[in-house]
Amino acid sequence: MDKTYPVLPLRDIVVFPHMIVPLFVGREKSVRALEEVMKDDRPILLVSQKNAGEDDPTADDIYEMGTLANVLQLLRLPDGTVKVLVEGSGRARITEFVENEDFFEASIVDVEEETGADKELQALQRSVLAQFELYVKLNKKIAPEVLVSANQIDDPSKLADTVASHLALKISDKQDLLSTIKVTERLEKVFSFMEGEIGVLQVEKKIRGRVKRQMEKTQREYYLNEQLKAIQKELGETDESREETAELEARIAETKLSKEAREKCIAELKKLKSMSPMSAEAPWCAIIWIGFCLCRGASAPASRKISIGLNMCWMQTIMVWKR
Repeated sequence: MDKTYPVLPLRDIVVFPHMIVPLFVGREKSVRALEEVMKDDRPILLVSQKNAGEDDPTADDIYEMGTLANVLQLLRLPDGTVKVLVEGSGRARITEFVENEDFFEASIVDVEEETGADKELQALQRSVLAQFELYVKLNKKIAPEVLVSANQIDDPSKLADTVASHLALKISDKQDLLSTIKVTERLEKVFSFMEGEIGVLQVEKKIRGRVKRQMEKTQREYYLNEQLKAIQKELGETDESREETAELEARIAETKLSKEAREKCIAELKKLKSMSPMSAEAPWCAIIWIGFCLCRGASAPASRKISIGLNMCWMQTIMVWKR
């Protein structure tokens, strides 16, 4: 026998039986529907909209399958909206809408669930629970207590609905689960949806790990570079000294030298780069030697230190010649 109940259209949510959820209601028709059921402490039918963007839905914009729910608490907010706490009690299907200008009202029939074979149900329950445990571990938005509660559920239909309510699915997919009357089929669908979601979550985890490693590498390189700059500053190594070694390197490349002389110059330049600028003699020795090799081809302007090196090179040459 059909019964008539006020209807509360929902946007972006599907409420399953046995679930306790808070809802924020702002549309006038919806508020009046809640006021109506509160008068006589009656259940209200919660039904999702096909299009969440529709602010003033018609009967065609609302799904046929919904959930009868009891209003546990109602709180009026200062902005005129209502916060209501509801608990789903069972599935119900709309047979027809009753003409009512104040709020949505419809004739409904209770939906009897089909259970299936006990062994099949038991096997599906175990599979869904195992899969849900993995899903909760990957999805940090779900509290671990939810898994504890799910493990204590003996009713396979309630388990399917509980797990379904925590999955990050489209409204149409959740509505499909709500509309699936056969419990074994619903458990299979829940398991299948979880497999897809777990695959996505695993990929997201890999991406997060890769990004984290890259960020750590970048931060480590930045830290080491800053440390290197600080050490170079303490040792007296400046941009000027680096420019001078770069100039020497360029002059070695430009000057016509024998193979042996070029190799010796490159070796001395490497030695010069590794020397501490704080050393009074060692860098000059390298500069003098390189300058000696370059002095014949030194026609381009050189830095002060390199020029001094070249001049000292000539001085050493003259001193040796005088001996």
